[in-house]
Amino acid sequence: MKFALALTTLIIFTGSLMAARPILCCDYSGGTVTILSAAGEIEWQVEAKQPQDCWQLPSGNILFAYRGGAKEVTREKKVVWEYVASEKVECHGCQPLPNGNVLVIECGSSRIIEVDRAGKVAKEIKLVTKDSVKLHNQFRGTRKTSDGHYLVCFKGESKIVELDANGKVLREVPVTGDPHEVVQLANQNLLITCGDGHQVVEVDPAGKTVWQLSENDLPAHPLRLMAGCHRLPDGNTIFANYLGHGHLGEQAQFIEVTPDKKVVWAFEDKGRFKTINQIMALDDSGDVTKGEVRR
Repeated sequence: MKFALALTTLIIFTGSLMAARPILCCDYSGGTVTILSAAGEIEWQVEAKQPQDCWQLPSGNILFAYRGGAKEVTREKKVVWEYVASEKVECHGCQPLPNGNVLVIECGSSRIIEVDRAGKVAKEIKLVTKDSVKLHNQFRGTRKTSDGHYLVCFKGESKIVELDANGKVLREVPVTGDPHEVVQLANQNLLITCGDGHQVVEVDPAGKTVWQLSENDLPAHPLRLMAGCHRLPDGNTIFANYLGHGHLGEQAQFIEVTPDKKVVWAFEDKGRFKTINQIMALDDSGDVTKGEVRR
């Protein structure tokens, strides 16, 4: 095992090669969206109120969702696009679409919207959730697939729902925990992070669990609230291990794991970051607007 230290940053490597990656991440409690070098240095950072989702676009601009909407910011920190939600609405997910529009998921209004470059709603899909679910707990990571379907994390109802292009429910996948992200993989399986269920599961189109990462599968890295993730082209996955709910500053904040559950490297910086909840590996060369990046 090898260690790299920079200020308060601890990057833990396993095996013979140092293989850390440049990362874009959201710190929900810290209120920042940050680009980190492979050495853990802050290369770019903006403030945001409770950011939840983030993307690097082909232009190099950064798109992210925050509590009250979503915005696109240049590397010079100029806001070039923004959607501001209505009062008493929370936005906990966004996605760049091939036509330049941006998908946003709204708690409170209970809807998926696609917003055009003028900031106007070009499409709306209404969602139905239980009245007993608090506004903050309604939805998390939501993705539009290449076939035009929508995958929605119904956080407070412990399920993933797939909708067609018009909002018709096609299937529901029950989840142990409160799902925070769902990723459709190249083989059509779904990779699901289960929030305070302290696990990650991969299910096939029939709903069968074909891979699972459980709370204590990684020595020295117990799974806390499993939030964002990024499936890499080599088959490894980076998981954001949200350390709120009583675990602040206790351990690594995100971890890269092989398919056979070996830790490649882990990042911890309790001085500059609090609760990292979303990540994107910036050395994945896929085009995010075409669905070539699995997150």
